[in-house]
Amino acid sequence: MLLALLLCYGGFTALCLSMDRHHADLLGRKPSARRRLMMRLGGWLLLSLSLWAAVSATGWGLGLVEWFAVLMLSGLLLVLLLPYRPRLALSLAALGLLASPVCAVLT
Repeated sequence: MLLALLLCYGGFTALCLSMDRHHADLLGRKPSARRRLMMRLGGWLLLSLSLWAAVSATGWGLGLVEWFAVLMLSGLLLVLLLPYRPRLALSLAALGLLASPVCAVLT
């Protein structure tokens, strides 16, 4: 479930960065059209990988329930961190994406 959480948070952060306003707030510049598209595709890819991680760990019955819980938790964490600690939100996403291969090997 930790792997699904890390991937969900990274996916939501990538989708957040695909928006002009959030990208400018966090990184200081507007994204190009290509970067916006790549962030959007990367975000959806990470969210689908998190679904795969949740379902492969516990099966479809419980995996979907865990995945929705992880979606809500990671979305809530990102929404609460963005207005007050935007750099921490970005750092957590980077750290989570770096730690996800380690977590995948350990599970």
